[in-house]
Amino acid sequence: MADVRKLVVEVVDARNLLPKDGHGASSPYVVLDFHGQRRKTRAMIRDLNPVWNETLEFNVVKASEVFGDMLELDVLHDRILGPTTRNNFLGRVKLSSRQFVKKGEEALIYYPLEKKNLFSWIQGEIGLRIYFVDEIATPPPPTPPLAAPTPPPEEVKPNKTSATSDDKSSPAETDAPPPPLPSEAETTESPPAPPSEPTPAPPTESTVPPSPENPIPQAENRASPEDINSGDPPPQPTPPVDQHPDQLMASVEPGFVPQVRVNNINAPQPVTRASSVSSFTSDISDTPSLERSSFDLVDKMHYLFVRVVKARSLPTTGRPVVKITASGCHVISKPARKTNFYDWDQTFAFNRDSPDSSTILEISVWDPLNATSSNDMAGHDFLGGICFDVGEIPLRDPPDSSLAPQWYRLEGGGAHIGDLMLATWIGTQADESFPDAWKTDTAGNPSSRSKVYQSPKLWYLRSSVIEAQNIETIIPLKESAFQIKVQLGFQVQKTRSMISSNGTLTWNEDLIFIAAEPFTENNLTFLLIESRQSKQHVIVGAATVPLASIERRVDDRNVASRWFTLEDPTAEKRVYKGRVHLRLCFDGGYHVMDEGAHFCSDYRPTARQLWKPPIGTLELGIIGCKNLLPMKSINGKGSTDAYAVAKYGNKWIRTRTITDSLDPKWNEQYTWKVYDPSTVLTLGVFDGWEVFGSNGFEEPARPDSRVGKVRIRVSTLAIGKVYRSIFPLFLLSPFGLKKMGEIELAVRFARLAPTLDFLHVYSQPLLPMMHHLKPIGMVQQDVLRTTAVKIVSAHLLRSEPPLRHEVVTYMLDADSHMFSMRKVRANWLRIINVIAGVIDVFRWIDDTRSWKNSTGTLLVHALFVMLVWFPDLIVPTLAFYVFVIGAWNYRFHSKASLPHFDTKISLTESIDRDELDEEFDAMPCMRPEEMVRVRYDKLRVLGARVQTVLGDLATQGERVQALVTWRDPRATGIFVGLCFVVAFILYLVPSKMVAMAFGFYYLRHPIFRDRMPSPALNFFRRLPSLVDRML
Repeated sequence: MADVRKLVVEVVDARNLLPKDGHGASSPYVVLDFHGQRRKTRAMIRDLNPVWNETLEFNVVKASEVFGDMLELDVLHDRILGPTTRNNFLGRVKLSSRQFVKKGEEALIYYPLEKKNLFSWIQGEIGLRIYFVDEIATPPPPTPPLAAPTPPPEEVKPNKTSATSDDKSSPAETDAPPPPLPSEAETTESPPAPPSEPTPAPPTESTVPPSPENPIPQAENRASPEDINSGDPPPQPTPPVDQHPDQLMASVEPGFVPQVRVNNINAPQPVTRASSVSSFTSDISDTPSLERSSFDLVDKMHYLFVRVVKARSLPTTGRPVVKITASGCHVISKPARKTNFYDWDQTFAFNRDSPDSSTILEISVWDPLNATSSNDMAGHDFLGGICFDVGEIPLRDPPDSSLAPQWYRLEGGGAHIGDLMLATWIGTQADESFPDAWKTDTAGNPSSRSKVYQSPKLWYLRSSVIEAQNIETIIPLKESAFQIKVQLGFQVQKTRSMISSNGTLTWNEDLIFIAAEPFTENNLTFLLIESRQSKQHVIVGAATVPLASIERRVDDRNVASRWFTLEDPTAEKRVYKGRVHLRLCFDGGYHVMDEGAHFCSDYRPTARQLWKPPIGTLELGIIGCKNLLPMKSINGKGSTDAYAVAKYGNKWIRTRTITDSLDPKWNEQYTWKVYDPSTVLTLGVFDGWEVFGSNGFEEPARPDSRVGKVRIRVSTLAIGKVYRSIFPLFLLSPFGLKKMGEIELAVRFARLAPTLDFLHVYSQPLLPMMHHLKPIGMVQQDVLRTTAVKIVSAHLLRSEPPLRHEVVTYMLDADSHMFSMRKVRANWLRIINVIAGVIDVFRWIDDTRSWKNSTGTLLVHALFVMLVWFPDLIVPTLAFYVFVIGAWNYRFHSKASLPHFDTKISLTESIDRDELDEEFDAMPCMRPEEMVRVRYDKLRVLGARVQTVLGDLATQGERVQALVTWRDPRATGIFVGLCFVVAFILYLVPSKMVAMAFGFYYLRHPIFRDRMPSPALNFFRRLPSLVDRML
């Protein structure tokens, strides 16, 4: 039975509605409209905070039609219950079905009511819980038969009774339907139907035999029907083929090789077998050009596809294999599965861009005993083969329908009546068969295929441990301390220890965990641990909470707390040990960070209901690498098995592994949806070891090596422009910085949202709402991020092919928080570079007041006078000055290339070897004691400098405080008295005159200025600080 999808809307309540009845109240009701269906709630009499708690259901015709539909909700005032002459509109909410989730993932969300037009006055919010539910469709009741049962079987009389007489019949007659009337089709073509079944429908047009006007074409080399049909079931009547020019057309008849046409292209016909094809080559320029591919950012790579489906009538009882020879490559398929046929269903892709591409394609079937022997052309193990001229193989692009396989007669060997079903065509990497096909550049390794992965959906699980009661222990309670230990998988957290004298313990602590969907793998376990004076830890009781039973929330509302029973975990029977008071919820309003905050690829909250529509799409074309360094040595030869991994949002992609190539070419293209322009796409290149596993399925003995990484910020991309750039691949290791090669990428960002909506994103908060309502501390965020990386890594490791742990941690920069002296110096230089502009401004002011350029100083005087007398021009002048600076710097903006890792900023060009060794050292340190002592002394020197700078900053701040704190009574008296005089003068003298006098005094010529420090600076330096009170 088919499932019927329904949209369920739970209208819970509303808050702070607008009064409409003229007496300070309203009688609101809700009208919902979805997919042409309208539902209405009851009206709440004179209530500005109504509570409905009504569940409304809407039918969804098709799952594909749901997306793009809108749910419209209007809150109206009932004029019957509260008459009013004003508009009864209280607000509306419009929601896209893309925000809805399945049952079990729903949460109560309060949506603010929106205006109908610009002049509407609306306030309040409404609480909804929306989700999809799939129900099994109940079959409709059987329709009453139109014919009554006939008494004699040899005579049939039509039933002329009316429908009313049928309704008045007995229950026994209505429950048991009468036997159907026999038809001509039943008597001539099918056996009689059982009496309980309804009358079969008459034959339709599809069951009519083929018309003689379209005869089946005959082949030249027709074989006898006995040879073809030996051991096979008898042929069934074939329906007529729809002769549409854009669809696949095939005709099959026993005894001949059928003809297949795809878009008016004939299938390749076999040619006479050649004794050797090693001397035949073909030029790729002779191959006709293909149609436009959907992979428009990368180069087309031409492949010869061969799909081997099955064989029949082979003179063997074993499991034969198929050997394919093309483009100088010999491939042997897996052994066949023995059913009614010999099944393989394998696809092979041979690179046509190689210079040794041959013009002959050889396909042969061999007995499995000697299928891999060098002398394959001799012996009884050869079961037959077939050859094709590559020039006659049709071309195909993804818009075309897939090429249907067909039967080909095997030649030679002992299989005079054997047939092989296969299909062969020439296509590109855009072909849908390409990802799962055997490829020449991957050596057929199953783990080398390109794949798309999805990160698990992560939730913050907030566990509030409130209190525990009725604690039962053996020893007195005053001699023990209790704490709650909470465990979720490998995550363990504890509350503080508490001592109680009456069996009641109070903590009120929030513990945050990370849980990944589905929630059926682990349970949340609470252990009450007793710490005795003898330093023993005893588990008093335990409580287990299934994750699926925990409520989900998307805002900061308080969820209901519950009591859970603590039981003895060691007892066979349930023994009561107390109870614990908990408040548990999944916080869907947060974004679970698994990447660094400054180069994150997604900031959306966990709850799908809070997602906003995408603003664009990001397309990435991974073309290939150049001049890679050998990463390993195999049989004395350096080689690299390179593959690329890219991550954006929760979508990971992995290209196929190109074996033994220093210039790999992938030419693969991928697309992501963009929800925020201030995000970063990360791509890494690795050297894999899967090829050296047993059959490619076992765990490699060595971890995959890092080659390099590239980061691309979406906000730096122009809309609709294709950036095709070559990025250097740098790798920082304990031995220094090394350039591992180059990678060529093509990137394009396309905008989907309107321009104003796209620009409006820049004014929105970067992180979701809950990060601002209930922020999480920085230390706790680092701990949770480490946990999230472990969960994501374990999830992707279970995929096939797996993304290994070292790949995930490198892509997520899991070790970026480790201490590095190089990063300390680099960040210090970044700070100096930021304040360099401020320093330049002070230098320009000092040069101006020193009259080094008399003309410039006079112009500054004129500008100063103008701004003093016309202060309204200050802000516009500053804004225009910033505009001029931005327009001037636009000339230096690079439009062709994208920014990449800067070795100068990173201070990796000249770096101390000992600092690199310290940066890559593990925690805890594993180096010798002498080396650790030297590093510690160096760190102490750096700490002394930081200590001095912090002390100087504290001293200056304490001197400012000393101006009014009377630490130095005379200095404070002087400052306070001077402030009184200045205030009295400013009350009497206009402020413009004071500003003019101060400006001219500050910009006076050096001949009127003393070389010694000013009296104000001398006075400030004499103020006391608290440094003399420190020990």
